[in-house]
Amino acid sequence: MPTRHWLCKSEPDVYSIDDLERDGSTGWDGVRNYQARNFMRDSMRPGDRVLFWHSNADPAGVAGVAKVAGKPRPDPSQFDRRSPYFDPGSDPDDPTWMMVDVAFVSRFREVIPLDRLRAEPALAGMLALKRGNRLSVTPVTPEEFEAVMRMSRERKRV
Repeated sequence: MPTRHWLCKSEPDVYSIDDLERDGSTGWDGVRNYQARNFMRDSMRPGDRVLFWHSNADPAGVAGVAKVAGKPRPDPSQFDRRSPYFDPGSDPDDPTWMMVDVAFVSRFREVIPLDRLRAEPALAGMLALKRGNRLSVTPVTPEEFEAVMRMSRERKRV
């Protein structure tokens, strides 16, 4: 099965690319949107590449690359009453929410900001860049992934 590509969003004051680099890997937990959950549960596989997006940041944009480091599994935060992601309706025998582990691959020299990504013709169809898209996990085509990687190697235009 070919490697797939994804974009995962995190607020850097909650968990940043710096945190992932320090930790090496983490569980991508707390996702509480059914479509994003379905992407993780049904389509993400170990080895898939992930664009790590800093959301609600200045600038918001792609900060680096991670990889899926484990098979989808139940998100334990849904059963933890102290967690902000606790879901009293989730059944341990039939969990509602899933997660994957992600591992650090690389950090970009600088965050590629949203406005620069939207200006790139090769990314015109990228789901994460569509206005109104709020999903924290979205698929990325191989061509879109490569376009972002090219942009990460370019010097910032002044």
